[in-house]
Amino acid sequence: MAALEEYLVSGAAGDLLPWSVQLSAMARFDLGCAQVEAAALAIDLLPARYQRNRRTISTAGQLALLRSRVAVVGCGGLGGYAIEQLARLGVGRLVVIDPDRFEEHNLNRQLLSSLAELGRAKVEVAVRRVASINPAVSVVPLQQALSAANGAGLLAGVDLVVDALDSIPVRLELAAVCATLGLPLVHGAIAGWYGHVATQLPGERTIEQLYGSCTERQGVEVELGNPSFTPAVIASLQVAEACKLLLGTGTPLRGRHLHVDLLQMEFVEIAS
Repeated sequence: MAALEEYLVSGAAGDLLPWSVQLSAMARFDLGCAQVEAAALAIDLLPARYQRNRRTISTAGQLALLRSRVAVVGCGGLGGYAIEQLARLGVGRLVVIDPDRFEEHNLNRQLLSSLAELGRAKVEVAVRRVASINPAVSVVPLQQALSAANGAGLLAGVDLVVDALDSIPVRLELAAVCATLGLPLVHGAIAGWYGHVATQLPGERTIEQLYGSCTERQGVEVELGNPSFTPAVIASLQVAEACKLLLGTGTPLRGRHLHVDLLQMEFVEIAS
């Protein structure tokens, strides 16, 4: 390891490690991208891809993100943006869960969808997309529908869960599984111009309080649809919330949820 550290220091530009040096270190020492990145961060060298993070996230924080494991349940509108942002942020392991394949009606809003990907499994597309963005991030694709029966197995070993579902019953099952496993859950929902975000920490019943009395399988998005911008906004808020929780900084949305009205450009905090 000393030889690797010396090599990285010799190739660094100040405290920044260029991608070309990472690549050569991977080949020279027969290591994966995440291993080289972890070694660099451990000696306070910042991979150059993260240099615009540095005023917000410390090198130690970047290493903590690399060592983190996040599950994204649903790889559609919210999930695609969440996966993209978590990968660019440098979260080291993403478990992506979705049983579906891309269809034509996904093209207006789902970041991972394209004409070339129609008919392909969403989780498989997520793997390729992340590999093209940040090869230090590993992706575990699970082309399954989460349920109360399999949830504990699908979420085993993760630190945090991002809820990007569009089914109220499944969302409630996910919240129950997270409660059982003691996992933080960052919830998001969208419909038309509107959306909301909330965080359920272990021991809380936030999602049950929000949806426990609902009898519909889906929310008002069935009537209002979803344009391209709403999932991008809500997923960004979810990823910001996830980043805070992983780094143990800031104030989470616990005991309250944030309602977003993009038509009137209003953000309203509501007690849960």
